[in-house]
Amino acid sequence: MINLLSYTCIGIGLFFWFWGTWPLVGHRSVLFKLHSLSVADTLGSIAIILGLLLKIPREWPLLVLAILSLAIWNTMLGYVLAYCSSSGGSHD
Repeated sequence: MINLLSYTCIGIGLFFWFWGTWPLVGHRSVLFKLHSLSVADTLGSIAIILGLLLKIPREWPLLVLAILSLAIWNTMLGYVLAYCSSSGGSHD
């Protein structure tokens, strides 16, 4: 049962990775594309790590650290990108 749940989480993570990549071929703005990609990539990576956590629970400290790092890093990167785009790239 744990293996099935683990592979399901990994499959969902892979789905999110590909789903986030799809808007890159659209005609939306670059910021919309980056936002879609970063959110889907973060959720997909966290789902994959949760699947690994179910598969190898003895490595829980490293995997939880990876989840926290992903959540914090990608959130902060999103704020930095939004700030840089809203100010037009010039800081007087």
